[in-house]
Amino acid sequence: MARLFGTDGVRGVAITELTCEIAMNIGKALVTKLDKSKPRPIIIIGKDTRRSSGILEAALIAGIASAGGDVHTIGVVPTPAVAYLVKHYKADAGIMITASHNSAEFNGIKLFNKDGFKFPDEQEDEIEKLVKSPAQIALKNSGEVGTVTNLKYANEDYIKELVRISDVKFKKIKVLIDCANGSASQIALKVFMDLKSDFTIINNTPDGLNINDKCGSTYIERLAERVISGKFDLGIAFDGDADRMLAVDHNGNLVDGDKIIALLSVYMKEKGELIDNTAVVTVMSNLGFHQYMSKNNIKVAVVSVGDRYVLEKMLQDNYSIGGEQSGHIIFKKHATTGDGLLSAIKLLNMLGDKGKTLSELVSKIPTFPQTLKNVTISASKKGTWESNSAVTAVIEEIKSIAGDESRILIRESGTEPLLRVMIEGKVQSEIEEWADKICLVAEQELGS
Repeated sequence: MARLFGTDGVRGVAITELTCEIAMNIGKALVTKLDKSKPRPIIIIGKDTRRSSGILEAALIAGIASAGGDVHTIGVVPTPAVAYLVKHYKADAGIMITASHNSAEFNGIKLFNKDGFKFPDEQEDEIEKLVKSPAQIALKNSGEVGTVTNLKYANEDYIKELVRISDVKFKKIKVLIDCANGSASQIALKVFMDLKSDFTIINNTPDGLNINDKCGSTYIERLAERVISGKFDLGIAFDGDADRMLAVDHNGNLVDGDKIIALLSVYMKEKGELIDNTAVVTVMSNLGFHQYMSKNNIKVAVVSVGDRYVLEKMLQDNYSIGGEQSGHIIFKKHATTGDGLLSAIKLLNMLGDKGKTLSELVSKIPTFPQTLKNVTISASKKGTWESNSAVTAVIEEIKSIAGDESRILIRESGTEPLLRVMIEGKVQSEIEEWADKICLVAEQELGS
């Protein structure tokens, strides 16, 4: 069996790759690895809107209860709601069933500890060993098995926390919200109603199969068209589990995570809330972001791709904001993981406070042309690109042509069978040509 845990939990094609057996064994293993001083640990389970999420939830419940754990289900919620509610209800762990921005045939399992943080790599490794050797797990019987309870008001507790955080300064901003037919579909409606904002919601009618289907943060073009035609001040798009958020201005221009972090970092600095005058981002952040931050005398800490590494750095040095270009943004004062709804509220609060349009503020942030392309790799070639001489040779060739005023980043996805090729430079046509050349060789060498 290949490694289960990637950069963001377990993920795969639901039922055939991420099987019910694996889900059940994850439930058993999690209970086994929790604090032994508590004989009946409580585990909260949330899920997104995929048809397979209910099936995997049933398997997880069976595993947890059979190993002696009690389950509290909270239904369809954003991933950050699980992180918040674990701590709020004093549970021992949390599970979110989601494949985030992936299409409906995929699903995944994310684990959170009692403090609402994602499990560190070493604990995931310990759980994975048990999943692969389920015979080592002791099962309970009769009165020792766990119970299952539904927390019917959990969503409301999360909504109340979001509303409490808001400064409610954006009532006059007309905003269009794309829920990706995912976890935010009902919660976003309630949040923005409680905030009494001027909003319209689209793609909030999930049917189990339409999550992320030509909507949400992975299809921002659709939102941009609606913002322009409806004369909205801006648009906001969530992904399937609402832990990330992207925006478009009134002209339909994309405002990615880099730009949102940049604007909010400057705003937090002005309000004296930017700890050590530093923001945390990943190696994917645009060179224009770094120029803007330098111009505003804000330091930038750079980490590997993955919101867990952003958070790790934030906790290590007590930084207040960090995130990714993809829209995962963490506000350490309020959350333990990326939260799309919280990010949207923070962005709207800033716009309301400053009395300026998103377009005005974003126009001050330079953007270097950037392209990101994906190559599907076969299972047998996973983890081999750095040792493939043909692939490394073409990368070195492009680096020598591109020179110092460009940036090339090659990495293997931690959640999908993909090699990601990102190139940044001065001329879009050049970087597209360079990326295509690398992708062609990679596909020939690593594809199925």
